[in-house]
Amino acid sequence: MRSKRSEIVDLLVPLRRYARSLTRDSLKADDLVHDTMVRALESRANLRPDTNLRTWMMTVLHNVFIDEQRRKRVEARHADALVQLSDDVAPPAQEGQVRLMQIRKAFEGLPEEQRAALHLVTLEGMAYADAAAVLGIPIGTLMSRLGRGRAALRAFEEGGRKGKATAGSSDDGPDRGRAHLRVVGGN
Repeated sequence: MRSKRSEIVDLLVPLRRYARSLTRDSLKADDLVHDTMVRALESRANLRPDTNLRTWMMTVLHNVFIDEQRRKRVEARHADALVQLSDDVAPPAQEGQVRLMQIRKAFEGLPEEQRAALHLVTLEGMAYADAAAVLGIPIGTLMSRLGRGRAALRAFEEGGRKGKATAGSSDDGPDRGRAHLRVVGGN
């Protein structure tokens, strides 16, 4: 009698083959197989003894792929809405345009998971629970991503102020009273 472990190892080749046909990319296929294994491990308590392991693993892989596609579509819709919103707003003064471009560049420089979390909570005004549900992650993970993203944006902002201070500006200079980047949001 073969162990479940050896059966799963034997399934890696067909799983990877199916993943490659779905993703059309060997690196993405490897990631998909990895995510499938993680999901299968997390769901192994739901596996009945009489279940065909190959069918179940292929189903898990397919569902992981579909979930990822849905997540990407949601992120793309949010990104498109953000672009549309920024295009609909009247262009600010030259300094404001430069500042907005700097902030946008800093935001776009964040890792994808931090950008998505910040976008949903900060720009869309979603509650933590709702944003976590959209991203398919636990609330604690969402809060961690928000914290890291906010810290990175604060570091960007502080770096910009330090650069101005070294250039000779003071608290009484032209930047006095200027609003600085503040990332807030969530419930």
